[in-house]
Amino acid sequence: MPKLIDHEKRREQIAEATWRIILERGMEGATVRNIAKEAGLSLGALRHYFATQDELLIYAMSLVKERATARIGKIALQEQYSSKEKIIRLLLELVPTNQEKMAEAEVWFAFTAYFRHKQDVFDAMHDGIYAGLQKVMNYAEQVDLLPNKVDKELETERLYAIIDGLALHALLDPKRLDGERMERILVQHLTELFERGS
Repeated sequence: MPKLIDHEKRREQIAEATWRIILERGMEGATVRNIAKEAGLSLGALRHYFATQDELLIYAMSLVKERATARIGKIALQEQYSSKEKIIRLLLELVPTNQEKMAEAEVWFAFTAYFRHKQDVFDAMHDGIYAGLQKVMNYAEQVDLLPNKVDKELETERLYAIIDGLALHALLDPKRLDGERMERILVQHLTELFERGS
């Protein structure tokens, strides 16, 4: 009897092989041949799942976003946290506080740099982080954490810059900027923001 193959699972395995190649060799090493070898497939078998290299890379990039979004969704549904704690936990999912998220961040930045010059593919808001931060700020306002006089749009931009800055600096200098330090920075920023009106 022929072996049943879960095509979506195989596509995820190929994407994960792509991530490993990027982490080891950078985007220049992410050739179809190297990815196929890492995934344990022939070139023909890989092309059965992805017709082009860009199709594969876009899928691999989307999978990073999908997994981060799933983690964030789980936190958003949990009710044991205070509103402020929930916001902090949500934001900590956007910065590389552990090895898994560090790998995701490195792969994401590599993808972003690669696709930036492909206008038909690249969208500056592709990561969904800015839209997510808008939701966080709306939530903070709904639960009365945000002072009335605060410029919500400006504070969203500032939070976006902090999140991206932390992610990039943690990637470049992880010994200096570890998970604990990033959490302290976010907690201090939010505490100052939320207490500004009191």
